[in-house]
Amino acid sequence: MQIYKAEEGFWTRVMSAIAYGLVVAMGAVWLFGALASGPRIEGVEQVWVQAAGSLLFLIPLSLVVARYLAFHQKFVDFLIATEVEMRKVNWSTRREIFGATRVVIGLTLLVAAITFVVDKGFQFLFQQVGVLEKIA
Repeated sequence: MQIYKAEEGFWTRVMSAIAYGLVVAMGAVWLFGALASGPRIEGVEQVWVQAAGSLLFLIPLSLVVARYLAFHQKFVDFLIATEVEMRKVNWSTRREIFGATRVVIGLTLLVAAITFVVDKGFQFLFQQVGVLEKIA
């Protein structure tokens, strides 16, 4: 069994494998913790039950992900097409990105300040009409 179009879509396959691997690993870690208070087996330490459960989750899902990234034609074609489109994109310059980031951060701080002032106004109003207790 050969990898479908092995010479194409390298970076999208690698990055997808890393992302899917992290998701599966986080699921296995969560399952390990969840099984700490899970079913008990007589004569077996709970840590072994946790490890077995996590591995029974981790191994099949990892194999499914690997199969899709290497052999599933529609999925691989999608990843290759994605990589081709990413190469066509006209990426912004570093200066443009920093400028846009400053605008976003500035507007976020402005909205936070306005929200704070409006909240304090409502707090004052509701204290005056007796809905909220006055803070000493």
